[in-house]
Amino acid sequence: MKEGQRLWTRDELILAINLYSQITFGQMHQSNPKIIELASLIERTPGSVAYKLVNFASLDPRLKQKGMVNASKLDKSVWQEYMEHWDDVYIESEKLRAFKKHTTIEKLYDVNLEDYKEVEGKEVQRLVKVRVNQSIFREVVLSNFDNKCCITGINILDLIVASHIAPWSEDKKNRLSARNGLALNMLHDKAFDKHLITVTDDLKIKISSKFYQNKDIESIKQNFIDIDGKSLIPPKKFYPDSDFLKMHNDRFVG
Repeated sequence: MKEGQRLWTRDELILAINLYSQITFGQMHQSNPKIIELASLIERTPGSVAYKLVNFASLDPRLKQKGMVNASKLDKSVWQEYMEHWDDVYIESEKLRAFKKHTTIEKLYDVNLEDYKEVEGKEVQRLVKVRVNQSIFREVVLSNFDNKCCITGINILDLIVASHIAPWSEDKKNRLSARNGLALNMLHDKAFDKHLITVTDDLKIKISSKFYQNKDIESIKQNFIDIDGKSLIPPKKFYPDSDFLKMHNDRFVG
């Protein structure tokens, strides 16, 4: 059966939406190596994969760029499932991608099991899972902000952290969601983690009054006071969830 006559399956769609979460809208074209790779894995043309990714974009109400609005009923169902159960579906898609590449999810993320040879039993599985999950979260969050700090625009990856809005330890269902993350440089990540800065629902930065108590220190003025009330550099696709932001706002040290 020719590809044009072959309907997309759920497995193919969750692999496609997996890729959708990892690249920006401007990268959704048939010459993108990642699209070419996925097309090969699912035996479709790069053009059809790119077209499907653009159609996923048409389902995102926050995106200004719109697809051809030809999303199928199954497209919409998978999109909804992904948005409501991000962690479960993303891990499912990563395991499927690893299977199709004849490898494991641990190898996809360069996790060396030898590093855990002195750890016993289930603790190995737990540590490996945490390592993989952290790598996945970093990948989707940094991609969502075009590999730049969303406060300063710094693009040196060694200095950028994928920061959880709702804490990793408290929201186990949204540990991997791009809507639960900000790409921040290490200084602002630490301040955000300590609730000395927060972000409002309209993506404005708020800083603690503690910084104003030290406003004569030039570095504090430059790094904190000068950004108070300014807007974040907006994400490329997935906007922070308002419920997660509210949770962080409620703990803000005003």
